[in-house]
Amino acid sequence: MSIINSVLKVFVGDKKKKDLKLLQPIVTNTLAFEKEISDLTNNQLREKTNYFKLKIAEATHEFTSKITALEEEAKEANIDRKEDIYGEIDTLVDDSYEASEKILSEIMPEAFAVIKETAKRFKENNSITVTATAFDRELSSTRENITLENEIAIWANKWDAQGKEVTWDMVHYDVQLIGGSVLHQGKIAEMMTGEGKTLVSTLPVYLNALTGKGVHVVTVNDYLAKRDAAWMGPIFEFHGLSVDCIDHHEPNSNARRKAYNSDITYGTNNEFGFDYLRDNMAHSPNDLVQRPHYYAIVDEVDSVLVDDARTPLIISGATANADRHEFNELKPSVDKIVSIQRNYLTGVLAEVKKLIKEGDTKEGGFLLLRVYRGLPKSKALIKFLSQEGIRQLLQKTENHYMQDNNREMPKIDEELYFVIDEKNNSIELTDKGITFLSGDDGDENFFILPDLSTEIGQIDSEDTSTEEKTSKKEDLYRDFSIKSERIHTMNQLLKAYTLFEKDIEYVIMDDKIKIVDEQTGRIMDGRRYSDGLHQAIEAKENVKIEAATQTYATVTLQNYFRMYRKLSGMTGTAITEAGEFWDIYKLDVIEIPTNVPLIRDDREDFVFKTKREKYNAVIDEIENLVKQGRPILVGTTSVEISELLGRMLAIRKIDHNVLNAKLHKKEADIVAQAGNAGIVTIATNMAGRGTDIKLSDEVKAAGGLAIIGTERHDSRRVDRQLRGRAGRQGDPGSSQFYVSLEDNLMRLFGSERIAKMMDRMGLKEGEVIQHSMITKSIERAQRKVEENNFGVRKRLLEYDDVMNSQREVIYKRRRHALYGDRLQVDIVNMVFDTCSLLVRENKITADHQNFEFELIRFSSTSSPFTEEEFKTLSIQELTDQLFDVVYKHYQEKLERSAKSAFGVIKDIFENQGDKYERIVVPFTDGTKELKVVTNLKEAYESKGKGLVTDFEKNITLAIIDDTWKDHLRQMDELKQSVQNATYEQKDPLLIYKFESFELFNGMLDKVNKEVLSFLFKGELPSQDVNQVSQARERTRDKVQLSKEDYKNQSDNTQTNQTQQPQIVETIVRSERKVGRNEHVTIKNVMSGENKSLKYKQAIPLIQKGQWVLVDE
Repeated sequence: MSIINSVLKVFVGDKKKKDLKLLQPIVTNTLAFEKEISDLTNNQLREKTNYFKLKIAEATHEFTSKITALEEEAKEANIDRKEDIYGEIDTLVDDSYEASEKILSEIMPEAFAVIKETAKRFKENNSITVTATAFDRELSSTRENITLENEIAIWANKWDAQGKEVTWDMVHYDVQLIGGSVLHQGKIAEMMTGEGKTLVSTLPVYLNALTGKGVHVVTVNDYLAKRDAAWMGPIFEFHGLSVDCIDHHEPNSNARRKAYNSDITYGTNNEFGFDYLRDNMAHSPNDLVQRPHYYAIVDEVDSVLVDDARTPLIISGATANADRHEFNELKPSVDKIVSIQRNYLTGVLAEVKKLIKEGDTKEGGFLLLRVYRGLPKSKALIKFLSQEGIRQLLQKTENHYMQDNNREMPKIDEELYFVIDEKNNSIELTDKGITFLSGDDGDENFFILPDLSTEIGQIDSEDTSTEEKTSKKEDLYRDFSIKSERIHTMNQLLKAYTLFEKDIEYVIMDDKIKIVDEQTGRIMDGRRYSDGLHQAIEAKENVKIEAATQTYATVTLQNYFRMYRKLSGMTGTAITEAGEFWDIYKLDVIEIPTNVPLIRDDREDFVFKTKREKYNAVIDEIENLVKQGRPILVGTTSVEISELLGRMLAIRKIDHNVLNAKLHKKEADIVAQAGNAGIVTIATNMAGRGTDIKLSDEVKAAGGLAIIGTERHDSRRVDRQLRGRAGRQGDPGSSQFYVSLEDNLMRLFGSERIAKMMDRMGLKEGEVIQHSMITKSIERAQRKVEENNFGVRKRLLEYDDVMNSQREVIYKRRRHALYGDRLQVDIVNMVFDTCSLLVRENKITADHQNFEFELIRFSSTSSPFTEEEFKTLSIQELTDQLFDVVYKHYQEKLERSAKSAFGVIKDIFENQGDKYERIVVPFTDGTKELKVVTNLKEAYESKGKGLVTDFEKNITLAIIDDTWKDHLRQMDELKQSVQNATYEQKDPLLIYKFESFELFNGMLDKVNKEVLSFLFKGELPSQDVNQVSQARERTRDKVQLSKEDYKNQSDNTQTNQTQQPQIVETIVRSERKVGRNEHVTIKNVMSGENKSLKYKQAIPLIQKGQWVLVDE
């Protein structure tokens, strides 16, 4: 690969050099302003911000003035003109953004020079004196670093940064100016650890905050968000820009709304995402906290947009049958079958060792492959495979039995109860396993899915009545549904028992299963494995099995961050994921050169045969480095290895600190000591992210920080992150990885050439090989895993893209209803779409009677056509004429409602107006009642029209919310049910797209009909003023916020919410739940005729009111 890259560079050129050549003029232009800016007084320096803002306002004035004029015109325009106006406004908003981006690029060098000069003055002076502004006076009441003396404000260069006093001592390097311009352009800046990413961000943050549209700085945890806001804040505040951190404030609070209205807002990725979801559950514009998504800089962008991208944010609540599952019932059987297979294979492994020792490699290899397919994570097997020639024998045997599409593999598996594919993280029951499990229940078909096509064919060929056939088909579908769920539950339990180990993938804390982040080793609170796997682990560990919940709102971080007009990021480890950043986010990765050349010594990997040899070598090296007076950072991949190394060091009486998932709260203290001479720190490969290990001159003289990696991680960037802890800002240091053939990466994806080479060289115990070819071979293995993981995330995104297209439509209509300004256009479109649907549905069958019946149901309007006209006119002519009649009727209805309500409003306002500001007015359509909140004064002054507008808004919001919530539940069920398509050799994603499209269209039709029906029929129940009451502040429902972890690589796309619920809403089904593909019987209420068909085909007939569902 390196040869190909070298050849490509000759013909195409080096991307890094090309990028830097384009960016170098930014540095030159910025430095050109330095002399001019340095000659300014402090007040003149601050005045530059107003100068920049004025230039931006001038550049966008043409567009903003046009938008204002169009908004005024829209208030009085007719409905057709309104739609055009809103289209023009949207275009002008885009044009205004482009104009502001153009002017920002023009002023960028000068703005960068202003921030650099500000940093310089804070570093060189203990305080800066300026003329006090109103903003200075406001800040001085809460900031100790700002003091006032009459008309003078004194800004000290010391302030509190999240509990730690800092003295400003940083000025931007030239390479940091390059990084700032990359971030402003909406790209990812890869900067090495210690290059000052937080300082670099001040440049584009200041520049983009000048627009007043809000800049979001996103961090991986709340500590960094609060620290960076407090640390960098005074630089921005000195120039009159407001800064806040959302993690300081409660959700939905005025303080959080104020934080979002600040020029610069810091926060964690989760909180930004959850606030977006909460805003789209709001019932009043006053409840909204976020502004339109303008510009975001994501710190540690690989962690947020890659690692966290597989975990959708979910707001959920209680659902019916939430605690119905078979985990407890099936657990004893799984426990038994796993124990039997383990005991059997332990004996087989002993037989393998004996056969191979006697020279019978054919039978030995056959049985060795059986052990590997039945228990690949067995420590005895892993150790045996590290012996000379054994791994080669396994690979040779596996290749033989895998040929011809695994034709011979059943011979290997015939004595196994289940087969584990560790690479794909999947498990499959064998025929023997199914027989064993079925035998416990006395039903040999207990785990066997019926062949639907064959069974249905047999039922159809039987000489029985239609009712009996329908009943048998219904039983068949029910049996298929129950067994597919049972097989799924069984597979998840088997995975929990065989692939997930306590203290490695998860820990038990407070009687709950907590997932350990494989990258950082931190506990991931609130996150659960998806698709019932978490419940399976809870059953395995005998902790409470949490009930399933229903989704109320959900979004993946991928789709959340793609909403920003401009997105950029910074990290030290992005280049290895550059393809994914471009493919999903269209983000280019630019490598920023270091300020001081890197002198860290990155050594080739040491490769051992066994873990025991490897760990002994690690401890010997630590002992040697401690004697040299160098600090050592030991990187591990799990809690278990951290504790093992800790025990080994304790035996040798070497002092050390351990930082892992159980001790993550001590991280800041441990990292602070990690650079001291002779200190040994054991941490996960990405621990201490966002912090630098600083070294004394004594330590630098001894050789600097020594990095020891005890295992290669699945991802190259995690290893690069560990290496990056050393060598900051030209410091000396070294990095060395220790690898064994027993490591997970080497076992699963390592090249067999390494095993062959070690065997050929005849290495004895404790001997090691080290070569650049070996290191490159390991990196190739890592690339395989990275490609696999990217596939997982891409698959998840493909599912969420389907949801996202629906989410955008619903949330857009919801916003229109919330603000009300564009609601009239939406209602007109609803009327037209519903008229078109009525005509199309009934024109095909020329059923004028049903057409009139449906028309009266939704609009209380009789048919404007005779039966003859209905048959002869075209669909378009019928739709246009019907729309004119129905919409005119709607307008008349609104006028009547306003006039009717005004009498009540007038009475209340004139007699009790001093008591009420907002009132609740009940409306009913004859079957249900909805309370409408309106402003009393506005309703009175508009002669009831304000109340009618609020009536439209409230009705639309209520019906959209109820229908969307039900739709999300159906989408959850659909996502789970389509996975059964794999049994029929079909692509679940394709079926999901088709079915969800049908579901969504049906949902939109339902929303349109229900909203219009209530708007046409809704009336005040009476003219009694006593029915109107004072509006109270609406309290939000308590819901559960959570993230799901997609661990399973083979069927990771399934989403079965299993977060801990809080009682929000109780849904009680009075009838049996019917699946969309189940066959049902419906009866015509007029003729008594029965029909048997799929439930999804029956839904439109039932909704018309002429057919009803009957139980057979």
